[in-house]
Amino acid sequence: MSAALSVRDLAVARGGLPVLSDLSFEIAPGHALVLRGPNGSGKTTLLRTLAGLQPPLRGTVAPGPGSIAYGAHANGMKGTLSVRENLTFWAGIHGQRDAVEDAMRRFALTALAERPAQGLSAGQGRRLGLARMVLTGRPVWLLDEPTVSLDAASVAGFADVLRGHLATGGAALVATHIDLGIDAPILDVGPYRATLADLDRAMGRDGGFAA
Repeated sequence: MSAALSVRDLAVARGGLPVLSDLSFEIAPGHALVLRGPNGSGKTTLLRTLAGLQPPLRGTVAPGPGSIAYGAHANGMKGTLSVRENLTFWAGIHGQRDAVEDAMRRFALTALAERPAQGLSAGQGRRLGLARMVLTGRPVWLLDEPTVSLDAASVAGFADVLRGHLATGGAALVATHIDLGIDAPILDVGPYRATLADLDRAMGRDGGFAA
């Protein structure tokens, strides 16, 4: 079975300087991988690179961004639009208009459907952002601290949605320090922190990255 996400010899940068290097892993369909590391260790930079929002210094990522949904720190919503209007907009982009009502139900947003996004609490806004990601219909989810601002019930609800995604053959890479109750190995980015040699290559001092 081919991998849902395959990363080979990846090096990523923040502000033009290497953060992580020599990173390789695979995630099979139906499986998740938990991303760990202290603040500033490069987890968000890695996720943004995998999502195609910035180029890698070197290495390969397969498949391309068209198969990947990225759940970032920001919820990506238009404040003046209602919950339903926001989700309908994103669902239209991804051809998922028939899935809006189900997404609201799964994230306990139905009662808030007509409320402007700017009037939501932090937790409600987070649930709305996660519902938007689900509406992409994409098989690989990249999630950056998805449970921030969520209460215990909402964390459990999100974990149920994630398990459902995996059960249908989806895959996920999740940066979190919360136990979501899923069977997933941990990838600690600590051993992949960039070295002085990576910095030299980034600066073009040995004909490496900058070339």
